[in-house]
Amino acid sequence: MQTNPTHTSLVAVGDSFTEGMSDLLPDGSYRGWADVLASRMAAHTPGFRYANLAVRGKLIKQIVDEQVPVAAAMGADVITLVGGLNDTLRPKCDMVRVKDLLTEAVERLAPSCKQLVLMRSPGRQGPVLERFRPRMEELFVCVDELAERHGAVVVDLYGAPSLADPRLWDVDRLHLSPEGHRRVAEAVWQTLGYDPEDTEWRTPMPATLPPGWAARRVADARFARQHLLPWIGRRLTGRSSGDGRPPKRPELLPYDGPA
Repeated sequence: MQTNPTHTSLVAVGDSFTEGMSDLLPDGSYRGWADVLASRMAAHTPGFRYANLAVRGKLIKQIVDEQVPVAAAMGADVITLVGGLNDTLRPKCDMVRVKDLLTEAVERLAPSCKQLVLMRSPGRQGPVLERFRPRMEELFVCVDELAERHGAVVVDLYGAPSLADPRLWDVDRLHLSPEGHRRVAEAVWQTLGYDPEDTEWRTPMPATLPPGWAARRVADARFARQHLLPWIGRRLTGRSSGDGRPPKRPELLPYDGPA
């Protein structure tokens, strides 16, 4: 990987992870690792342009159909692609189909940019991850194989101890906290060959006393009421949190940070 590279543009493709949930800004919008990364790249290269096509809740088929052709046509220096995790969380998941679609996405994006970035997504400690871990790891094997075949780079967030810490995740237990997103941006920044700003992003946070039994039960009840039950409701009715929602930043335009 080239050190201290000059990239003039970035296009981010994916779902809620790339949209930036739950890195909330004061105006109610989300920032996220891709915005943080774009801000750093813009500071490094005048005239830098950025588009973020990610939409929360999208499955890999929707990403391939709705985002990949648009991203491929933009001719960006760097494209990031993260998708398929929403599929692995569905009760009925055809992993062969998911991997075929991811392969299609990579085959279309890799020739259209100077550097394609793939990721092994982070996994939070807890029973949810344990249930779906085999599917996730099967997906990540596919990511590694595709990267080797098409000259993409892989950011290994799944293997980073710090990002497994529940304290780096939002109360919904599905999305990273602002600090989690910052660490992801650092990981991608370094993988692209830029000088590190935080050499310890993989390092776990200092240990603290865990919450007591009562506090955990209150948190579990709040999580179920505010996040789990609505999520189950959307699955049962075939709805998605991203239905009708436009891409976060649909055009490849000059960027110097969040508005």
